[in-house]
Amino acid sequence: MDIKFELIIVGKLLISLLLGGLIGLDRETHGIDAGIRTYAAVCIGAAIFTSIAGHLENDLSAPSRIIANIITGVGFLCAGIIYRNNNSDTLHGLTTAATVWCTAGVGVAIGLNMFVIAIASTLALYFLLSLQNQKWYIRWKQKIADKLSTKPKSDS
Repeated sequence: MDIKFELIIVGKLLISLLLGGLIGLDRETHGIDAGIRTYAAVCIGAAIFTSIAGHLENDLSAPSRIIANIITGVGFLCAGIIYRNNNSDTLHGLTTAATVWCTAGVGVAIGLNMFVIAIASTLALYFLLSLQNQKWYIRWKQKIADKLSTKPKSDS
C-alpha cells in the first residue's frame, strides 16, 4: 500500500468534487435534472479511474485505455440525457449531455495532474452554461433568429 499515493488521489477527488460541482451549479439553479451531484460524480469518477490507471506501473497503456473507455462510457450516459419532444419534434438535453461529457474530460485532466487545464475547462464550461442567462446573448440569439425567419427561402 502506498498511502502517499492514496492521499494524493483523495486530494484529486476533492478538486474533482469542487470543479464538477461548479459546472453543475448552473444546471442545478435552473432546475435541470443533471445538476451538482451528476456533474461532480462524473468528474470524480473520471479522476479516480484515470489516477488509478496512472499508478499501474506494469501496464503503461492502461491510462489511454481507461481514458478511451471513460469517453465512451460517459457518452453512453449522456445519450440517455437527450430526448425528443414528440409534440414539437425538438431535441432536449443536448447542452446538458455535452457538458456532462466534457466534465469527464475535466476529471481526466485532474487525474493526469493537469490542474490548469481542468480549471480553465471548468471556467469555460460554466461560462457556456451561463450564456442562457446573459441578456446580451439572449438579444444576439433573437437577432439571429429574426434574420433567419425574415430571409426569403430559395426554390431548390
